[in-house]
Amino acid sequence: MAVSLRTAGSAVRRNRIRRLIRESFRLNQGRLPSADIVVNARAATREAGARQIADSLEKLWDRIGRS
Repeated sequence: MAVSLRTAGSAVRRNRIRRLIRESFRLNQGRLPSADIVVNARAATREAGARQIADSLEKLWDRIGRS
């Protein structure tokens, strides 16, 4: 997983985004297929709150799980 400096800014913000992605994946990995998954954080992630990021990831996990 990589969150770019341009996307998130400081190391603190990048690490926060990484932690949120890892936790969301950990909670949902049972319903996901066995595959490599790449999550590309966008610039809007910098301003988003933890709940917004979690909701967005939840939608993505749903789409991947249905495939």
